[in-house]
Amino acid sequence: MMVGMSYAAVPLYNWFCRATGFNGTTQVATSAPAEVLDRKITVRFDANVASGVPWEFAPERTTIEARLGEVVTMDYFVTNRSAKEVTAVASYNVAPLNMGAYFRKINCFCFTDQTLKPHERQALTVVFYVDPELVKDPDGADVNTITLSYTFHLAREPQLGSGAQPQKTTRLLTQD
Repeated sequence: MMVGMSYAAVPLYNWFCRATGFNGTTQVATSAPAEVLDRKITVRFDANVASGVPWEFAPERTTIEARLGEVVTMDYFVTNRSAKEVTAVASYNVAPLNMGAYFRKINCFCFTDQTLKPHERQALTVVFYVDPELVKDPDGADVNTITLSYTFHLAREPQLGSGAQPQKTTRLLTQD
């Protein structure tokens, strides 16, 4: 029973974080909210690559100011600086951690393998909004800045059968 519980712990924890926004886990949205409020919040964008990932990774802007409920589209740019094809995957979090419950992603490149050919450059798009429900949370009253942070880690090559191709949420820009 203990072995079974240990295998179930990670998926249950992931489900709990997605459902509650715990530990900076953002929420998924399928559409824009019904209202946009006048209250503005600063959103900071952070981009990192783990050791061993030969990529340059940066947001198009480091900060924006958005109204609660306003849908924002932001591009991050990634360039493979190596002479070989590299596949990596981005993980993310939001700070302050309790704001994950209000940060709603409509489209994101996170947790999807991204494969770049040698010296290839791509734009990776994230579409999000900060939920207007934040104004009802007493813990959100003093929050004026939220940071969205991504880190790329090397990924295992996807196991594909029958000639299937991995899905990507990217736009090809240029090749150096």
